[in-house]
Amino acid sequence: MHWHLLGLSFITVFLAELGDKSQLAAIALSGNAKSAKAVFFGTVAALVLASLIGVLVGEGTAQILPTRWTKLIAAIGFAVMAVRLLFFSNNAEETLDEPELLGQPEAPLKQ
Repeated sequence: MHWHLLGLSFITVFLAELGDKSQLAAIALSGNAKSAKAVFFGTVAALVLASLIGVLVGEGTAQILPTRWTKLIAAIGFAVMAVRLLFFSNNAEETLDEPELLGQPEAPLKQ
């Protein structure tokens, strides 16, 4: 067993998942659920399955592409997401300011 790789994987995924949507969903589900254990085991199973899919895809990709290319593709993907969040996320904020989307009646125009 590669203990260093195991620890590095654990720390990386643990820190990435803190405050993530999946953790917020688990908080919301456990607040309304009768069994916190069921929510815990359901979220653990979902995270394990998602991680398994990621590992299998990563292993398959490693068989096809060199590691350098895989890292380059991942870096470009993260850069594209960062640019999109920085420069193109204002559209969502602007639409939420419109009264009809907030469930408020539109104010009449004053002339």
